Amino acid sequence: MKLTTIILAAGKGTRMCSQIPKVLHQIANRSLLQHVYDMSSQLENNTIKIVYGHGADLVRDTLKDLEVSWIEQKQQLGTGHAVQQTCDQFSDSDTVLILYGDVPLLKLTTVKALIKNVSEQSIALLTVNLDDATGYGRIVRDALGQVTKIVEQKDATAAEQLIKEGNTGIMAVQGKLLKQWLSQLGNNNAQGEYYLTDIIEMAVADVMTIITSQPSSVDEVLGVNNRIQLSHLERVYQTEQANILMEQGVTLMDPARFDLRGTIESLGTDIIIDVNVILEGKNSIGNNVRIGANTYINNSIIADNVVILANCIIDNAIVGLGSKIGPFARLRPETVLAEQVHIGNFVEIKKSTIATASKINHLSYIGDATVGSHVNIGAGTITCNYDGVNKFRTIIEDGAFIGSDSQLVAPVTIGKNATIGAGSTITKDSPEHQLTLSRVKQVSISGWQRPVKQEK
Repeated sequence: MKLTTIILAAGKGTRMCSQIPKVLHQIANRSLLQHVYDMSSQLENNTIKIVYGHGADLVRDTLKDLEVSWIEQKQQLGTGHAVQQTCDQFSDSDTVLILYGDVPLLKLTTVKALIKNVSEQSIALLTVNLDDATGYGRIVRDALGQVTKIVEQKDATAAEQLIKEGNTGIMAVQGKLLKQWLSQLGNNNAQGEYYLTDIIEMAVADVMTIITSQPSSVDEVLGVNNRIQLSHLERVYQTEQANILMEQGVTLMDPARFDLRGTIESLGTDIIIDVNVILEGKNSIGNNVRIGANTYINNSIIADNVVILANCIIDNAIVGLGSKIGPFARLRPETVLAEQVHIGNFVEIKKSTIATASKINHLSYIGDATVGSHVNIGAGTITCNYDGVNKFRTIIEDGAFIGSDSQLVAPVTIGKNATIGAGSTITKDSPEHQLTLSRVKQVSISGWQRPVKQEK
C-alpha cells in the first residue's frame, strides 16, 4: 500500500495573538507541525505533503529541512478547499491520510490502526468521545449505529449538539474516491467554507462504510487554538516523558517539575534528577548520576558517577567519569572534562579540555585552554583569552598549581608542576617546577591617617 499523508497547516491561529503562524508555536522545543511530521514520517511507504498558507515564507523557511512537498493554499476557504489543492499530488490507488499541523500529540499506533480500516468500500474516520463536544463536528449515526454524516457545530440542530461523539478531522480514504468527492464539495453552510467532512455524507450516499476508531486518550487529538491549550499539551507531553523515564528506572524527585525538550540517546541506571531540571537537545546520561535542582543540560554527555549540584548550566559539553560540577557552574560549548574533575561554584569553562583529577573550585573563568591532569586552579583565576579581536590559547601542564586571583594572559604556557603565586599576572611562559609570580612590592606607610569626613 502506498500512503500519501496530507498535513493541513495553512491557518493563521488568530486566538494565539501572535505574529508567528500557529503551526510554528512549540511544544518541547519542536513546532507543532514538526511533531506531526515526525510522527507521520515513521509510517512505511509514505509521502508527506504539507498544505501551508498564513505566514507561508516563515513556515517554509523554518522547516526547510523537512522531506515534504509544499503546497500553498493562497486563500483559506476551509479544510475541503485545502485538500483540493493536493489532488494532483496523489494517485488513485494511494491511501490518503489527512492530518492537522496543530494537533501535535497524535500517536503512531492510533494512526496505524486508522489506516487499516481503509478499503475500496470503506473510509476510516477518527472520532473521540467528549464530555463537552462544543466546537467539534458531531458524528451522526442511524438506528443501527452506522455513521450517516458529520455536522459542524454552527450547522447542528439542538438535538445534534447533544451528541458527545466528536469529529477529529483525521481520516484516511482511497485516492480515487477522495478526488471524486472533493470535486463535488460546495460551500452552502453557515461559514461559507468547503468542509472536508461533507465527503462522509457523499460516501454514505455511495453505499460506502464509515469505519470509526478512537485514540487512547482525548489529549492525542486536541488541537492548539490558544496559549491555554498550548500550555495544556506541553504538560501532557512532559508528563508522558517523565513517566517513560521513571519506567526506565530514573528517579524524578517531582515529575511535574521536569522538562525533557529533546531526546536522551543513552540512559544509564540509578539516575536521580531533582526539581526544575531541563534537558534539551540530544543528551547521554550514564549510571549513578545525580543532577541537582534548577540545572539545564543541552546536547551533552554525562558519564557514570557524575554529581551535578544545583543551578548549573551544561551546554554542548562532555563531563567525564566521576566528575563533580557546581553549584552554580557553567560549562559552555566544546568543554571536555576527563575523569574525576571538579568544577566548583561560579566557575565558567569555555572551549577547554580539563584532564584527569584537576580542580577548579571557585570563581574562575577558563576559556580556550588546555589543562593537564592533577592541576589545581585557585579562586578568581582568569585565562585572558581575548584581545578584542582574536582569541588565544592557554596551556596549563600536568601538576601545575595556579594561585588565587591570577590572570593568565594568552597565549601562554604554564609548565609541568609549575606554581603561580597568588595575585599574579602572567604574560610569559612559566617554567616547569618553578615558582613564578608578578607582584608590586608591598609597602606599609607608618603614621598614615584615614580621611575624616569634614563637617559642613
